[in-house]
Amino acid sequence: MDKTVELKLEGGTLVNRVMREVRQRIAGRALTPGAKLPSIRSFAETLSVSKSTIVEAYDRLAADGVILSRRGSGFYVAGHMPPLSLSEIGPRLDHAIDPLWVSRTSLDANDSMAMPGCGWLPSPWMPEAGIRRALRAMGRADGSSLTDYASPLGLKPLRQLLARRMGGHSIEAVPDQIMLTESGTQAIDLLCRFLIEPGDAVIVDDPCYFNFHALLKAHRAKVIGVPYTPNGPDLDRFADALSEHRPRLYITNSALHNPTGAVLSPVVAHRLLKLAEQHDLTIIEDDIFADFEHESAPRLAAFDGLDRVVHIGSFSKSLSASVRCGFIAARRDWIEGLVDLRIATSFGGGRLGAELVLFMLKDGSYRKHMDGLRTQLAKSMGDTIAKLKSLGLVPWIESRGGMFLWCKLPEGVDAAKIAQRGLGEGVIFAPGNVFSQSQAASSYMRFNVAQCNDPLIFTVLQRLIADQAASASF
Repeated sequence: MDKTVELKLEGGTLVNRVMREVRQRIAGRALTPGAKLPSIRSFAETLSVSKSTIVEAYDRLAADGVILSRRGSGFYVAGHMPPLSLSEIGPRLDHAIDPLWVSRTSLDANDSMAMPGCGWLPSPWMPEAGIRRALRAMGRADGSSLTDYASPLGLKPLRQLLARRMGGHSIEAVPDQIMLTESGTQAIDLLCRFLIEPGDAVIVDDPCYFNFHALLKAHRAKVIGVPYTPNGPDLDRFADALSEHRPRLYITNSALHNPTGAVLSPVVAHRLLKLAEQHDLTIIEDDIFADFEHESAPRLAAFDGLDRVVHIGSFSKSLSASVRCGFIAARRDWIEGLVDLRIATSFGGGRLGAELVLFMLKDGSYRKHMDGLRTQLAKSMGDTIAKLKSLGLVPWIESRGGMFLWCKLPEGVDAAKIAQRGLGEGVIFAPGNVFSQSQAASSYMRFNVAQCNDPLIFTVLQRLIADQAASASF
């Protein structure tokens, strides 16, 4: 290939591309200190570039001290192991389309910021009075609940209650099939440690919850996005991904999908499980929004009987983000291995959080809170849809419940640019591409209707959309 042509490559030179690939492999631990780099010939074939491109890239990396050249032997990774950097694993992205961008900005926000892009309820919407009552009762209880580690599986009365609650969704699980965790995120982290190795392929929905991307990066998995429809994943594309990539795992929401608000249909669920059986695929069903539903949607774990489906949930979104309590329901022969992993990584569980959740579930305050919350969310959903439609945004679907709206922006408007500028004006938006593995959602945004009561959100959004339209007309 002519060198002049190489230098015209979109996104930078081929030499830069090779250097970026090596740095990413080192950051992701695929290449560790002292490891030998691929030979010039083999790496050129792998990346479909000339050998001279590899030579120049290796020379530049050696000059930077990233790798070492050993005469007659090849090139080796230099130095000590760098800290794991999620931003370096995969392509470098602008912060507005970084999977961690929304979480980072929302968690760091001060009280003056409007946060239509965040993924949780406003503090006044949470059952503060019930939590205070539970804490007072726990303060009068036996001291072991305040000071001791939890048992390996977690508080048994709560596991018994969770088993009954899952039965309401036709999921058959006995308490010994349930392990408590600190959160839904910890549940997925433990399952990834248990089920996959670095380099294994994992399917996610496109779009999906952005923290799935971040978690899978941390586990150095190969993430495969499959387009999501209003009824579930595109089954033809799903089958193609199974055949091409032979994934070990699929992570999804069956009910009130994040970010779209869609619900899996029974037909899609049955076909999906048949494909999973044919290709020996394990499915993690993240059900943290179960209590936000007005009507119960199909659950993969109910159809499957917790054979190849692992069912997880938590109370962070519905009760309190400060009370860390989630759970894993899985086949019996996996529970012991998961317990061992939990002990190895966090030793004892959060007994205090589990006791508080149990108290609120049993005294009826949680049920009353959720009844009122669903009504409040339904009103906010209608109000927010009306306001967004007036600005030219179109909901992908009108969700059957929950807090999320997935909306298409007016033609030609880029969500990442809106998010970047919005941050400077005190509004945190969630641009579509933070949810999209294929980066195909640049014209979409996710809105949390519970966080959309501030008129500033719509004033800023209207102005930024008009500014982009005006810029495009020149």
